[in-house]
Amino acid sequence: MVVTRGSRSEQTRLVPSRDGFEEFVATHERRLRQALTAAFGIDHGRDAAADALAYAWEHWDRVAAMANPAGYVFVVGRDRQRRQGRDRRSKPVFDVGPEPAEPWCEPALVAQLAGLSDRERIAVMLVNGFEWSLSEVAELLGVSKSTVQTHAERGMAKLRAGMGVTP
Repeated sequence: MVVTRGSRSEQTRLVPSRDGFEEFVATHERRLRQALTAAFGIDHGRDAAADALAYAWEHWDRVAAMANPAGYVFVVGRDRQRRQGRDRRSKPVFDVGPEPAEPWCEPALVAQLAGLSDRERIAVMLVNGFEWSLSEVAELLGVSKSTVQTHAERGMAKLRAGMGVTP
């Protein structure tokens, strides 16, 4: 959006300010990618993060003024992936193969993670897999810490039961 001011001879172009966007990306890109990967798998998660950050760039003045810009950008990425019909069943949460993109894990874990609800899987992966604090997950998702804790505990209980593991 470009706005002009002044007389025709001395018109000034006002371009939206991008101040703070690079800092936002440096601070939040990795975690947005992790959270969206937990929701959609590696490939679609990365695509969702790129789409969400592109949206944030285009609307930075509005996004920067929000109380929780990272949470909003997460929702943008999540919603855009859902509208494109890309859900978590289209790709595994992470690759397990001869040369995995992520660290090695028990192959049965992929299927068990896919069987969790979206909220449980995201909470389990961010809290237990990526070592986020409950507060960090809660802030990003816009829910309470106790909600995140409940989803993480339920998800871990389902994973343990599904894999025949006792705590």
